[in-house]
Amino acid sequence: MIRSSPRMSTVLLTGGSGFFGGVLKNRLLASGLSCVNVDVQRDDVSHERLVSVQADIRDRAAMGPLFARHRFDCVFHCAAILAHDVTDRNVLWTSNVGGTELIADLCDEHGVGKIVFTSSNCLWAEPFNRPVTEEDEPRPREVYGASKWAAEQALLKPGRRVDAVIIRTPTIVDAGRLGLLAILFEFIDEGRRVWVVGGGRNRYQFIYAEDLADACMKAMSYPGRGVFNVGSDGVAPLREVYQHVIDHAGTGARIASLPRLPTLAAMRLAHVLGMSPLGPYQYRMIAEDFIFDTGKIKRALSWAPTLTNAEMLSRAFEYYRAHRREIHSRTDASAHRRPARMGVIRLLKWVS
Repeated sequence: MIRSSPRMSTVLLTGGSGFFGGVLKNRLLASGLSCVNVDVQRDDVSHERLVSVQADIRDRAAMGPLFARHRFDCVFHCAAILAHDVTDRNVLWTSNVGGTELIADLCDEHGVGKIVFTSSNCLWAEPFNRPVTEEDEPRPREVYGASKWAAEQALLKPGRRVDAVIIRTPTIVDAGRLGLLAILFEFIDEGRRVWVVGGGRNRYQFIYAEDLADACMKAMSYPGRGVFNVGSDGVAPLREVYQHVIDHAGTGARIASLPRLPTLAAMRLAHVLGMSPLGPYQYRMIAEDFIFDTGKIKRALSWAPTLTNAEMLSRAFEYYRAHRREIHSRTDASAHRRPARMGVIRLLKWVS
């Protein structure tokens, strides 16, 4: 009797050409899975078990045939439009919410058993005086956070057959992560003053990209639906984190403090006038506390973070320093793989 060989597992990854999507894609391939990556950005990775499709997740004519052609064991949904990367709010909403609804519908239609979705700590606009749990009701204020909350609800709505595991993440950091962090790294690399708000005593949690990828991989085999927080342990005040990177860099940069209330007022005005890349989400990162309680995922999936905020920021800075010239010439990379425009922050650089 001839036995057929077991079918190799195949997964769909959305956003696999972006910063975190690329990290997860490498992990999926290294684990022996076959991967179909869908992204509006071109994929620069080639692998015998990788199929890359340049398409929009909102396009049923493009997405439907992929589900019909491949038998996906799991979908990892990481694609998202960021608030500071688009001027048309409708594009953001239809992609982050409508695109998610379409993917979930196609999972139901084609019998996909699991979807793992990367959500955000932007679900909350106000600071907490304690770690945020999975039971805390989201209260987003800006469009990106609202879109992530609507996408979560679309995945978990009654009647869905696909089991969704939602992983809520703080800011993802690793070598290669740029965006707004590139502004911080430019100040440090040039030995300038690095500004904190109100003394930099706030504690803001990050997540190491490889740790998030590990959580996504573990979520693939989680039975049923679930919502989990991830984030680093031992979150130190932002001033201490920056000082660690400065000491590591050895460039002579030093920390200086801006008064909290006038600075936040100026940031809000600059954002309204379209002069700053910093929005409401970044105000909190710069001046407020935000930490996720990660006890649930540690118990349920035996997951644990491996790097502290300071360690992962140092890795990201080293990448920036080694590739700075090439980084600032990028034009067609995803938002997290190219530097954000400084806008009015350039004035602050001139006096630093």
